[in-house]
Amino acid sequence: MSAVRFAAVGGPEVLALVEDDLPAPGPGEIRLRHTAIGLNFIDTYHRSGLYPVPLPSGIGLEAAGVVEAAGPGVTLQPGARVGYCWGPIGAYVTHRNIAADRVVVLPDSVSDEAAAAGMLKGCTTEFLIERCARVQAGQWVLVPAAAGGVGQLLVQWLKAIGARVIAVAGSPEKVAIAMGHGADHGLVQDETMARQVRALTGDRGVDVVLDGVGKATFEMSLDSLARRGLLVSFGNASGPVGPVDFGILARKGSLFATRATLFDYYLGPADYQNYGGRVLEMIGSGAIKVNIDQRYALRDAAQAHRDLENRRTTGSTVLIP
Repeated sequence: MSAVRFAAVGGPEVLALVEDDLPAPGPGEIRLRHTAIGLNFIDTYHRSGLYPVPLPSGIGLEAAGVVEAAGPGVTLQPGARVGYCWGPIGAYVTHRNIAADRVVVLPDSVSDEAAAAGMLKGCTTEFLIERCARVQAGQWVLVPAAAGGVGQLLVQWLKAIGARVIAVAGSPEKVAIAMGHGADHGLVQDETMARQVRALTGDRGVDVVLDGVGKATFEMSLDSLARRGLLVSFGNASGPVGPVDFGILARKGSLFATRATLFDYYLGPADYQNYGGRVLEMIGSGAIKVNIDQRYALRDAAQAHRDLENRRTTGSTVLIP
């Protein structure tokens, strides 16, 4: 098997393609041959050390593939198509052994590439909207970075449940992408964002902000909220927010704020099947569309990271073994 690994934290250059042997799957495990691997911003956090992992380490949390062998006690049969997005870390590989209860069987309506590109982003979208923010029909929701992989799915899912969506992106071209996925309004990110949001909402502000950008948009996101509104921060694309004066929430309208992560909402196999299954249903039905705008060979993972961090990508990206 071939694997991308890193022995020290740093830039994309620390990623190296290596060859290794793969033992037979143990009890409760399956051996997967990956057909597509998802690229996600959290991968760059692991590589850079922002989210520390024991070194040396593999990288990647999400992939789809075909079961090649099953260990004792496993009912999944060779040939089954499956996907996963909950780790363990190490998805940037051609083959791997993984616990059978960490994968979900893919329906015929969802391709391997769509699963690899969309499950982690889709599960992030699901928990943010339905179980964290609990968005209701008619509420106003602001989505920074709306042209990115998660952003596009957030816009589509929000519209599917009847929310009113203001999409924010870094250029007119990216705003157009978000508008193409159903956003009600689109804004180019700049220092006037909060004022424009208030103008669109009759000076009220939005009920919820779903912000994966982090430091660059934190205070603007707070300023965009209605009284007692909710900021859900779920990413650090521009860097971590850093120390916060807790009193700012009172001064800006008795606001609520949370820093949410997927792994506190997907706690084990029952969640993988139930909520992961909900995401696959949304993809398979066409309610949300996973746009795969970039494909890289697995050996080019470092370049994929460079492009992602330099905001040269849109939609979702997959690595092909």
